[in-house]
Amino acid sequence: MTKIFLTLILLGSISMTALAQTREELERQRQQLKKEIESTERLLNENRVETKQNFLQWTLINNKVNLQNKVIDNINKDLWVLDNNIYTMQLDINKYGRMLDTLKEEYARSMVYAYKNRSNYDFLNFIFSADNFNDAIKRIAYLKSYRNYREMQGENILRTQELRKKKINDLSSAKLNKGVTLKSQSKEKETLEVQKQEKDKIVSALKAQGSQLSTQIASKQRQMKKVDGVIAAAIKKAIDDAKRAAAVAAAARATEEKRLRDLETKRLKAEEDARKKEADRLAAANKANNIVTKPEEVVAKVSTPTPATAAPVVKETKYATELLNAGNIALNASFERNKGSLPWPVDQGRVLMHFGTNKIPTSGSTIDINCTTITSAVGAAVKSVFDGEVLVVTNIDNGIDAVVIKHGRYFTTYANINGVTVHPGDQVRTGQVIGRVAENIDGVGAVDFYMANEKSDFDPETWLRNR
Repeated sequence: MTKIFLTLILLGSISMTALAQTREELERQRQQLKKEIESTERLLNENRVETKQNFLQWTLINNKVNLQNKVIDNINKDLWVLDNNIYTMQLDINKYGRMLDTLKEEYARSMVYAYKNRSNYDFLNFIFSADNFNDAIKRIAYLKSYRNYREMQGENILRTQELRKKKINDLSSAKLNKGVTLKSQSKEKETLEVQKQEKDKIVSALKAQGSQLSTQIASKQRQMKKVDGVIAAAIKKAIDDAKRAAAVAAAARATEEKRLRDLETKRLKAEEDARKKEADRLAAANKANNIVTKPEEVVAKVSTPTPATAAPVVKETKYATELLNAGNIALNASFERNKGSLPWPVDQGRVLMHFGTNKIPTSGSTIDINCTTITSAVGAAVKSVFDGEVLVVTNIDNGIDAVVIKHGRYFTTYANINGVTVHPGDQVRTGQVIGRVAENIDGVGAVDFYMANEKSDFDPETWLRNR
């Protein structure tokens, strides 16, 4: 009984701790979502003051609605935890009630038995009826143990009553928390409805702009097409330059190897000539002294030519792409290791359009882009996300520039910027300012951030650190 009692207490405490931790985690997540909503609301209010309804406002309110939905989902999970908590505590209360009934029954039986055998005569008779002294000692120990057992039963009853009382109090607190959470859920749902109405209002205003918005989107697509062309040309030039450099290096290696082979050939020929000359001299000396020797004996007396030494060959290192060489292969590896932790090109900002397919709110149509558009204050610093070499600085539209930077076999491009501070051939460092955020087609600050390698474009957000 004691083991069962202790086990139930332990399991109950573990269950409560796990649930409490889950609620704490949900609360932290909810607070983080609230902060993101406040930040989005701040940007939305700033944009309202500066401009009329635009795609940025729709994106911000859409993000706000999505965050609000996550808050409600978080509250729903919290309610589920509370319900599970209440159910578990009710089971524990019922369990403690059954334990109390069992303990009280056992205690009552032991008290009745003790009452019936309460006389000193019965006690002494039980001891003195022992067959020997050892048996009498055992009987005394048994009676003492039985008395301790009755005391323990009483203590277990009191502890169980306390535990049951605590569970009842916890159950009351959990029900109060559930009530508060339900009110919070209702309030957040009302907030969500207000946000949806605001979203619908912005969409209606955007639809009223009609052809103007379509013209802006078409202009955006033309601008991105120009940037795509710049990136493609930059990558092609980088590959062609790498191939030419590799060809020059290969030609230099071939020339050096030929020079070494020619030197070795000359050395061997000189040794052969010297050997023949020495052989002729020995033969003439022998003839003058009337010494008859066989030709092979004369040859044997001439020193053996030095073994040919193979010309050293400079081995060509094979890389996965023409863009990699001994100079930048380490930079490339470092760039790859930083996937998911690269800094953002602007210190403050929100994603306006994601890589891939984006929905147009006015028509329900979509636009596919191969960059991430990040909104930020006009004039904010645009920074290189990693060490690299500036390949291209070019004008895209009136006062709008793009910068392409090479990092091994990877390329980052920063478009819709102005005030560029770097030039082709410059070596840049991580976090170095390369320009400033310019106004986009909506008249708000935004930078188009591209990432690619020699094969394809890819989603920059998968490479940037979480904010």
